[in-house]
Amino acid sequence: MSHIDDKIENAVVLERVESEDTLEHAIKEEHGGLDETEQPNYHDKETKRILRKVDYRLVPMLTVLYLLAFLDRGNIGNAKVAGMTKTLGMNGEQYNMALTVFFFPYAVFEVPSNVVLKLMRPSLWIMILMVSWGVVMTCQGIVKNYNQLLVTRILLGLTESGFFPAATYLLTTWYCRFEVQTRLAVFFSAASMAGAFSGILAFGIEKMEGVGGLEGWRWIFILEGIITVVMGASLRWTLPDSPASASFLTTHEKAFIERRLMQDAGTKSGHVSTHDGFNWQHLWEALTEWKIWLAVIIYWGNSITLYGFTYSAPTIIKELGYETWQAQLLTVPVYVLGAISTVFFSWLSDKYRTRWPFIVGPYTVCICCFIALLSIPHPHYPGLTYAFLFGIPAGVYPPLITILTWVGNNLAPTWKRAIGMALLISVGNLGGAIGCNVYLSQQAPHYWLGFGLCLGILTAAVACTFLLRMAYSNENKRRDAMSEADIKAQYTEAELLNMGDKSPLYRYVV
Repeated sequence: MSHIDDKIENAVVLERVESEDTLEHAIKEEHGGLDETEQPNYHDKETKRILRKVDYRLVPMLTVLYLLAFLDRGNIGNAKVAGMTKTLGMNGEQYNMALTVFFFPYAVFEVPSNVVLKLMRPSLWIMILMVSWGVVMTCQGIVKNYNQLLVTRILLGLTESGFFPAATYLLTTWYCRFEVQTRLAVFFSAASMAGAFSGILAFGIEKMEGVGGLEGWRWIFILEGIITVVMGASLRWTLPDSPASASFLTTHEKAFIERRLMQDAGTKSGHVSTHDGFNWQHLWEALTEWKIWLAVIIYWGNSITLYGFTYSAPTIIKELGYETWQAQLLTVPVYVLGAISTVFFSWLSDKYRTRWPFIVGPYTVCICCFIALLSIPHPHYPGLTYAFLFGIPAGVYPPLITILTWVGNNLAPTWKRAIGMALLISVGNLGGAIGCNVYLSQQAPHYWLGFGLCLGILTAAVACTFLLRMAYSNENKRRDAMSEADIKAQYTEAELLNMGDKSPLYRYVV
């Protein structure tokens, strides 16, 4: 980024904080000699102390919330094993439809939700979403028939749709670009832990069979829904919105974080703008950015594989010859490994400041596991089948966070980033509608279609990762060949700022 562009960038940021006189004073007095062209320090003691303070306050909160979100959308698999389909008189096709209808409203409303997020306090919007889906989840526990179950699943998709893109975007407003993936990984590992907790909770809650005249599977929905409502109602006061408004930070610490974000925005490989107003051009650019649509295929490698596995894992394990309670508990270590894998690979990605290898590597592990699952005579080797199930969460969880971070790193300004990330998540999650329909009960325990389709989409995802890497690298090389003087002669400073990641001064993360 040029020095002149840095000054423009700082003017935009300082304009936002001028309303807070103490923070503005702190930035000017404590960091009056700001060198915006420096990269932010990632390793000094002061940075680690302040970021640790933010980590303790923000990341665990979002992690617990996402744990509840993924628990609420995935516990229908445990309810099925506990007798839901028998009570409601559902067949296999109806169960798959109940899974599928969740994803359509979930996909449609993610982009509008992030637009609303940019127009109001994140804590307030996330609170509204969470209380709403908690109420729906509780109601799902009292449905009387298949049609009522469909209605609750549709409403659950609608009310949950905005949370994940809102939470992931919120994290990008607190951390520099080579810090955010590790935090996203801890946050997203809740999805894997939800699979583990879901099995444990289902095992325990099933013991409430007959309490209040209700079956055990109903209590799975009711109790988890009530917990979600209680947690959601507290967010207005417990979830921090931004560094500038955070009550747990001192004025000096707020200024310190603002300074780092300004520096991160002032580097050639960083974001062109950290704070900007809505612009229809940015909306259109996000919707027509072909790299996002290529990234969607990479995302499908996760969503098709993960959702199919999440909804089917207890059944797959049970059909290997285990009892229901054993199948519920045997899902736990599989998901724990997935959580560990997510954090580990994301930490490596931030450490080495590159993204693409940490998509290709884990996906390749998962590809090998699906090849093995297609080859094993499952009834004769149940232990071997179970062993290869471990490679699925371990291989598909890490690349999702990496592709989200990669796209987020390479979109600017912030309105384009917010919309672009929501678009990626929105269309990417449609893969779940496919994944939950490919594990056919009549193919148990081999699941040729399920295992085979997942193998195919993972292979396509790896190929698209290499294409995206090539596109970013070639564009960086093309821009490196342009002199700063020629760029300034061709564009005004305001034009360069407004171009976002299309600016010749912008460099993509590879």
